Amino acid sequence: MSTQIALQMYTLRDFTKTRQDFIDTLERVHHIGYEAVQLSAVGAMDGEKPQVSATEARRLLDEQGIRCVATHRDWRFLAQNTSFEIDFHHALGCDFTAIGGLPAEYGQAGAEGYRRFVQESAPVLARLKEAGIRFGYHNHAHEFERFGLPRQTLLDIFIEEGGSDLTLEVDVFWAVHAGINPERLFERLKGRVILIHAKDKEVTPKDGPVMCPVGEGNIDWQGVLGACKRAGVSWYAVEQDTCRRDPFDCVRSSYTFLRSQGLT
Repeated sequence: MSTQIALQMYTLRDFTKTRQDFIDTLERVHHIGYEAVQLSAVGAMDGEKPQVSATEARRLLDEQGIRCVATHRDWRFLAQNTSFEIDFHHALGCDFTAIGGLPAEYGQAGAEGYRRFVQESAPVLARLKEAGIRFGYHNHAHEFERFGLPRQTLLDIFIEEGGSDLTLEVDVFWAVHAGINPERLFERLKGRVILIHAKDKEVTPKDGPVMCPVGEGNIDWQGVLGACKRAGVSWYAVEQDTCRRDPFDCVRSSYTFLRSQGLT
């Protein structure tokens, strides 16, 4: 499979709450053209007795010619049930997982908490790596809070002290929202970004800056995609936390735009 474009299924979370919803949604995703997904917030796979196991999810994905290239998982569960998580990802045929933010005991402690996470996560990341699974951290805007002298950002701690096993799942929208130039960020992260989250930022008369499909907003995607290529990014995962129109139409628009930019 030569595809580079994936769909972050969080975007379609309202359409995956049951097993049949999940099946129907995968079929629609396939017809749009997606051949890869990141599994996140799939209700049918959540809970102590999920309607869809990892093994069945793999089968359902295979039926649509779709590959699971990434997941989002809960950090506490990754840390406390690492063997289960390894088996879960092996069943999916997936070799990358990420978390969508730090647990409060780390995130609310500022720089000290970020440094503590770097130290305490290392054994878990090592176990995942030994099993062939890489780990990433997904940013929002708050990780770019500055502190101290010189004025570092909190994310700088992960970049400079985390080591290569702590990769960054860069969300381009949130970096731009925080006032960061994403091209400069990717220059610093060569070899450290496996997958990005791609969503755009438009300005509306009523609500001001909001999320929108890739290519419909003001982010300079030509520059961003060039920087991603130079940084060695493998996957471009379309994600839109909130959609102002039909989510399936939004992910179709993003897919069409990324294809127009030369991504396969």
